[in-house]
Amino acid sequence: MNSTHPDKDCIFGFLVLTCALLLFGSCASRGAIKAEEYFSIGMAYYELGQGNSSNRDRYFQEAEKWFNRAIATDRTMTASEYNLGRIAFESGRYGVAAAHFEHILDMDPENLMALKAASYSRIKNGDLEKAEELYGRVLALVPESADDGYNYALVLYAMQNYEQSETVLNKYPYALEENQASMLLYARTQKAQGKTEAIDSYAKWANVANPVSPQGLYEYALVLEDAGHYTRALEQYASAISALGNDMEELKKTTLMFEEARLYLIADPESSEGIMKLEAAVAEGFSDLESISTLLRDDRITGGKKDEIRLIISNIQDKNRETAREDSKT
Repeated sequence: MNSTHPDKDCIFGFLVLTCALLLFGSCASRGAIKAEEYFSIGMAYYELGQGNSSNRDRYFQEAEKWFNRAIATDRTMTASEYNLGRIAFESGRYGVAAAHFEHILDMDPENLMALKAASYSRIKNGDLEKAEELYGRVLALVPESADDGYNYALVLYAMQNYEQSETVLNKYPYALEENQASMLLYARTQKAQGKTEAIDSYAKWANVANPVSPQGLYEYALVLEDAGHYTRALEQYASAISALGNDMEELKKTTLMFEEARLYLIADPESSEGIMKLEAAVAEGFSDLESISTLLRDDRITGGKKDEIRLIISNIQDKNRETAREDSKT
């Protein structure tokens, strides 16, 4: 049913415009509008944009206009510059956001809010080297901050500075006992360095993780397998499959099923369990012939099982050819 009543968004927009006109009128007798008043109008539009996704871009553009006027009127208007950075960040313009935050840092190098915002903007923009530098400055100001330490370690890990990442995390022992994200990152830094300590670190994480990460369990299984702990590795593969409700971009259920089948074929070559698991993975949609073919080159898998693997490969190839024929008819 149509209504003649204006919605809340229109009312708020009208009030913003009214406030702007009143500000202009009240200041006409005393000269230029003050930066604080420009800033207030900008904040009104910014908050309106945050609460209205359909018109967000339009309100953000208005907010940017008023924040820029505030800066032009008063070059020390840091709050306006900061909010311009927030708008750019929320609009996905991470490089522009970083430029605003770093402009504040040019004037105030120890502005912690701007440092953190610039650091995160650089991460989102993919400029990890600059993010590392900025997080280093953050920790110089607040060395006790475990959250900032984690972010710094995360950037170092992304840059493949695994040893340094582990060193940073070691400075926050409480977080490594209580914070699941820090615990998992710690285990990953050790895994990347090939350290056997990664087994204990993954185990400690898995014992407290809630909700548990299927990717983390998968990594834990790989570490256990590399160390020869096949039974424990199979347990983690099974746990990862159970924990993975829906396929993720970086991890699919059929991949986990294949990895579980592969390890069964290696760990217990006389058992039929491995072939059954492999057939189940293929039935679920696993069709990576290259990965399956690598099993034929593994000396730990018996000849009889390799014959069954060849049959599975042949069936997949037949199915692929049949699909190609059907597609060519349409």
